[in-house]
Amino acid sequence: MPHVITQSCCNDASCVFACPVNCIHPSPDEPEFATSEMLYIDPVACVDCGACVSACPVGAISAASKLDSRQLPFIEINASYYPKRPAEVKLPPTSKLAPVIPAAEVHARRHPLTVAIVGSGPAALYAADELLVQPRVHVNVFEKLPTPYGLIRTGVAPDHPDTKRVATLFDRVARHDRFRFYLNVEIGKHLTHTDLLAHHHAVLYAVGASHDRRLDIEGMGLPGTGTATELVAWINGHPAFADLPVDLGRERVVIIGNGNVALDVARMLTTDPAELARTDISDHALQALRRSAVREVVIAARRGPAHSAFTLPELVGLTAACAVVLNPDDHQRVLDDLATASARLTKAKLEILSTLGDASDATARPRIQLAYQLTPERVLGQARATGVEFSVTGTDERRRLDAGLVLTSIGYRAKRLRDLPFAEPAAVVPNDGGRVIDPDTRQVVPGAYVAGWIKRGPTGFIGTNKSCSLQTVQALVADFNAGKLTDPVSKPAELNSLVAARQPQAIDAAGWRAIDAAEILRGRDEGRPRNKFTDVADMIAAAAAARQTPPLRRRLLTRLRALG
Repeated sequence: MPHVITQSCCNDASCVFACPVNCIHPSPDEPEFATSEMLYIDPVACVDCGACVSACPVGAISAASKLDSRQLPFIEINASYYPKRPAEVKLPPTSKLAPVIPAAEVHARRHPLTVAIVGSGPAALYAADELLVQPRVHVNVFEKLPTPYGLIRTGVAPDHPDTKRVATLFDRVARHDRFRFYLNVEIGKHLTHTDLLAHHHAVLYAVGASHDRRLDIEGMGLPGTGTATELVAWINGHPAFADLPVDLGRERVVIIGNGNVALDVARMLTTDPAELARTDISDHALQALRRSAVREVVIAARRGPAHSAFTLPELVGLTAACAVVLNPDDHQRVLDDLATASARLTKAKLEILSTLGDASDATARPRIQLAYQLTPERVLGQARATGVEFSVTGTDERRRLDAGLVLTSIGYRAKRLRDLPFAEPAAVVPNDGGRVIDPDTRQVVPGAYVAGWIKRGPTGFIGTNKSCSLQTVQALVADFNAGKLTDPVSKPAELNSLVAARQPQAIDAAGWRAIDAAEILRGRDEGRPRNKFTDVADMIAAAAAARQTPPLRRRLLTRLRALG
């Protein structure tokens, strides 16, 4: 039987390069790749060699015969991407990747190419990976947190461990002898853009879009309101959100917006805490969920079912894991949209929605209700949020939903970076293929580059950053080869001295490995992959263990293991 790509697909496209018969699409040279929700294996062209399985960084590919019951829908999802044809018809290779994405070559010069990367999430580490395959290139990654990998650590839901497995690839990149971590170092605070350019040929910013888009209605900002992104960070133990006030004392939570993050939050709030106790969820979140009174999460969207923002793989995963329902009006909306839908993905989502249970059945609890055609008008409550008033979109009809917690999930935006131009309202750094552009002169800003969401806006998936970063790296290398980048004026050793003077508590790769080992040790006795530190001071203490003599290190690790 053919191989199948399942829910945890990250769109990394490593499988595309590994496949000897080019049966995985869309590939990075195809227009649909930029917006595709996942990649798909052609069941007719697949020769079952398994090369894609070992190439996939998140374990998303399996032989069809080895899928569990929850993954079986992905057989049809993969096949539906391709036209129907007899099984004996094999397609010839069609990929144009070789000529479209050539390997960059760094020309020998007096100074080897040295690049500073600001940020340590997927876009940053994919860029580092591309740079380090070239000879003599050196990469220094700067991250304001004591721990790396961005949303892989703090944004992916704890019950999606396969998606987090891409960190294994990033660990391999970080072990390269021409790679250095400078963690717990904030650019704009401890070092400036000018400081980085004094020690590097180029600075590549891959800082993402960390801010939520805010809903401007009456009552937002009351206690009991917040964003889904903040709640995910709280669940994952992000140190900036460890003390977030989260009240789960009432039966209903309302989430405004129905993208994948909204689904993640709803799933976390309705999953049995005993299941979450086997994940890397933060201790404070696990304890709060064990005490939770939440029995229903309503995910409200302004538009109809055909415009659902969540992806098909996430919907399949949600319905397999949780009780998901619609009210009768929304059931009818689904059927009406299904009768006129023509887009393949839209029809597939609507077909699944049409099978959901009825919200009038009160026995299915805890549960998630998907609600449509609801425009938020105001948050109810005086001292704290007690619910939301909606209008039925396009009408004067009003509906109220009582809730003890109101969250928004309506998108992201990047924040302005010091010393770089910024484009509103897109909230990105203006650029041409990754080269930063001065919007007034339309000239390239020498030595400045961007990748990821700060470059293209909040679109795509984890693996989409691979092709995005590759494009930027190719531009950067081409500029270096053409002599357009200024050689650093400072010696490499001087960078360490500067960082130590500006931020004595900077953490290197050995320090990160010590934090990682201590978290894994803390989780081992509880049957968990890790028990995360959520306090920066504890992370710094754990990193310090890497610099101690073996007896001191053992005593320090024993103390760290006992930290709550």
